[in-house]
Amino acid sequence: MKNFIIRTITAVFFVAAIVTSFLRPEAMILLFALVTGMTVWEFCTLVSDRPGVQVNRFIASVAAVYLFFAMAGYNSGLTPPTVFIPYLVSIIYLMVAELYLKAEDPVNNWAYTLMSQLYIALPFSLLNVLAFRSTGTSIQYSYLAPLSIFVFLWVNDAGAYICGSLLGRHKLFPRISPGKSWEGSIGGGLLVVAASIGVWYLTEQYGVNDLGLTAWEWAGLGLVIVIFGTWGDLVESLLKRTLHIKDSGNILPGHGGMLDRFDSTLMAVPASVVYLYTLTIV
Repeated sequence: MKNFIIRTITAVFFVAAIVTSFLRPEAMILLFALVTGMTVWEFCTLVSDRPGVQVNRFIASVAAVYLFFAMAGYNSGLTPPTVFIPYLVSIIYLMVAELYLKAEDPVNNWAYTLMSQLYIALPFSLLNVLAFRSTGTSIQYSYLAPLSIFVFLWVNDAGAYICGSLLGRHKLFPRISPGKSWEGSIGGGLLVVAASIGVWYLTEQYGVNDLGLTAWEWAGLGLVIVIFGTWGDLVESLLKRTLHIKDSGNILPGHGGMLDRFDSTLMAVPASVVYLYTLTIV
């Protein structure tokens, strides 16, 4: 009972922080820049515990935060493309440094260092692509696309848990995540499709559907988020099994670490960007 209360309180503050941050672009940028740095630091700490692996957590984390700010500046129209040069320099440094560190396994160091950027830093940075949209003559901030991703992921988690608990019989991916079932995943997906159509209806009613998506396109976005969010969850589960750990951290009481909370997001965000660009919306 005590653990349930702790989980509930943490979840309420977690959701409230994310939702309110999207009300202002400055708040969104600051919060997710912090989340990016903390998640990369957590990832680098985990992999550095492997024999022969030593990742420069500080530079990798600073580089990731810088990439987020650079993407925010570029997509909001505040900075030119040259803002990415320091980030590229930091990546080059992390590669070249291994020539002089005499590490036991420099290839693993390179692999995990670049993974921290591709797996975590880049997906979080792509939130800025969704948040800032060009209208032809100006660039406007919109919370609709990025916030919808998180709402759909939360709805999917809730639906999958409820349907899986009540109806779950067939394992989705027993080798990696024995607790997930096909019934739960399908139930969560259907609930997200219903929620996405509900978002379409409400945004049309109140004239805030700035993405211009139809009901079917909203439903498509919901399905993309469900599929890739589930894969994101499974990828993190595979990572934890490989590292022989239960949780990625303990910074969020009752919910584990940053990777545990944002695992689905790391796949859902890039997939959503591709989907929306395919529709020539963003």
